Amino acid sequence: MKHHIKDPALAAQGKKRIEWADRDMPVLSEIRRRFASDQPLAGIRIGACLHVTTETANLMRTLKAGGASVTLCASNPLSTQDDVAASLVAHYDIPTFAIKGEQTPTYYRHLNAVLDTKPQVTMDDGADLITLLHKARRAQAKTVLGSMEETTTGVIRLKALEKAGRLKIPIIAVNDAQTKHLFDNRYGTGQSTVDGIIRATDVLLAGRTVVAAGYGWCGKGFAMRARGMGANVIVTEVDPIKAIEAVMDGFRVMPMQQAVRHGDVFCTLTGDIDVLRREHFVAMKDGAIVCNSGHFDVEINLKDLAKLAKTVRRGVRQFVDEYRLKDGRKIFVIAEGRLVNLAAATGHPASVMDMSFATQALATEYVVQQQGKLSPQVHPVPQQLEEWIAVLKLKTMGVGIDTLTPKQKKYLSSWQVGT
Repeated sequence: MKHHIKDPALAAQGKKRIEWADRDMPVLSEIRRRFASDQPLAGIRIGACLHVTTETANLMRTLKAGGASVTLCASNPLSTQDDVAASLVAHYDIPTFAIKGEQTPTYYRHLNAVLDTKPQVTMDDGADLITLLHKARRAQAKTVLGSMEETTTGVIRLKALEKAGRLKIPIIAVNDAQTKHLFDNRYGTGQSTVDGIIRATDVLLAGRTVVAAGYGWCGKGFAMRARGMGANVIVTEVDPIKAIEAVMDGFRVMPMQQAVRHGDVFCTLTGDIDVLRREHFVAMKDGAIVCNSGHFDVEINLKDLAKLAKTVRRGVRQFVDEYRLKDGRKIFVIAEGRLVNLAAATGHPASVMDMSFATQALATEYVVQQQGKLSPQVHPVPQQLEEWIAVLKLKTMGVGIDTLTPKQKKYLSSWQVGT
C-alpha cells in the first residue's frame, strides 16, 4: 500500500487546518526554513508512529523539507484526524497510514507498513513501533540509527527494555525534555483533556467533584485546569512525594477507593494498568463519568465494568458509552477508555506542540549527525537544543529576559567568595 486513509475528499479541509496550526508554530517554521536550506536529513528514511493531527503534519513537512523521505502511521486507533491524513497524502506527498477508529489488526498492518520502508530513523508516541521492531523484526534494528520517543508511557517501556538488556538502538527521550514535559504535558494535556471531556459530555465542571488519578506533569495540568473551571478536585497517587506536592498545591488527596464515593468525573493520567477497576466501579455514584488521558487504553479496566453491567449502550452521545449496572446505576465511559483529548477532541493546542515538535525535529537532526556514535540506550535531549528552542519561543512571544554580566558569571563559577 502507498497509503491507507479514510477519504481523499477530506484533503482540502485538512490542508486548511494544517495551515491554521502552522500559524501558531513559529519555532517549527523557523526550523523548517533552515532545514529547507541546509538539507540536514538528505537521503534519510524516517518512519513515524505519532498522533496524526494538524501539528504532526507540520512536523512531517519540516522533516521532509530537510531532505528526508517520511512515512507516517497513527500511534492510537482513535487519535487520527482523517482530513489531516488525507491532506498529507494529497498535498504533501507523505505516505500516511491512519484511519480514525481503525481496529487493532489494521493498526498493526499500518505499523508494519511503516517498517516496510526500512526507516533509518524512527519516531514513536507510546513505543509501539519500536516494540514491534524488537519483537518481530529484530534483524531490521541494526539499520536504525536511532529513535525519538514522544510520550511518558513510551519512555517507561523503553527504559524497561534497556534495563532488560534488550534495547538494540539509541533512543532520544523527547518526552523528558524540559521543552516538552514542562509545557506539553502540563498545559497541553491540561487544556485538551478538559476540552475532550466537555465536548463529549457537555457537562458543567463548575461545582462537580473531579478525580485526577495521577499527579505527574499531565495530572498536574489536568487538575489545575479542572480547578480553573470551578471543579472541586481530588487527586489520587501512589507516589508519596507527588501526593505531598498535590496537597501543598491545594488539592484533596486520598486513595481511589475513598475518592470513588465522592467523584462525579474521573480521569486517569498514570501510564499504568487497572487504575479504575471492579472495586472502584461498584462504589461509584450513579451517573459517574470516567475517561483516560494516559497513552494506552489500559488504565480503565473495561472488562471488569462490562462484567458488572446489565446492559451496555454504545454512543449515547458521540464517543460516550453507557454501562448500566445490575443495581440500576449508570457509569458513562468516554472514548472507549482511550486518550480522551485526542479521541473526543483535537489534542493539544498548536502553540504548545510548537516546542515539542521543534524538539523532535532537532533531535532527529542530532541523531543523524551522531550516527554510529550513540550507544543503544535511552539518551536525554542535548541541553543546547532545549535552550535554543526556549530562546526562540520567547522571542516569538515578544518576551525578553536578562543576561548575566561578566561579574555575575564569574561569581557563579567561583567558590572563593562567601559572606
